[in-house]
Amino acid sequence: MDHRDSYYVAIKLFLRDGAGRLLIIKDRFGEWDLPGGRSRENDFETPLPDVAERKAREELGSDVSYELDEPAVFMRHERDELLPEGSREKRRIFAIGYNARYTGGGFKLGNGHERYEWVDISTFDPEKYFTGGWLLGIKEYQARVART
Repeated sequence: MDHRDSYYVAIKLFLRDGAGRLLIIKDRFGEWDLPGGRSRENDFETPLPDVAERKAREELGSDVSYELDEPAVFMRHERDELLPEGSREKRRIFAIGYNARYTGGGFKLGNGHERYEWVDISTFDPEKYFTGGWLLGIKEYQARVART
């Protein structure tokens, strides 16, 4: 199937703590990401905040609490994805990045992630962690935060 003109839709969280630090997570393939992920086929009529909630629970655990705010950044990312049969194929992802404020709870990373870090958004160099559309989205977010 040719996916060059198709996009998966993802909901990502720019999750910041009380000190203004941003949470980033590393997946099991060694790539850094933001919490959240793609919507499922049966999510079509599900409110996007509810999709974000499900993805946050899957990736960060059920003890984490946060307050979801408005969308902050829209991102387009392309990556090679490992398919169930072992081959790789390019996938395009359109992501809505929501502002979110961490309010408490411990992290229990899901099977797809191995590590997390809190980074200072004002001094963080995203080029050391991110690539492609995720990198552009993080930079855009940093610029917006710097203006406020």
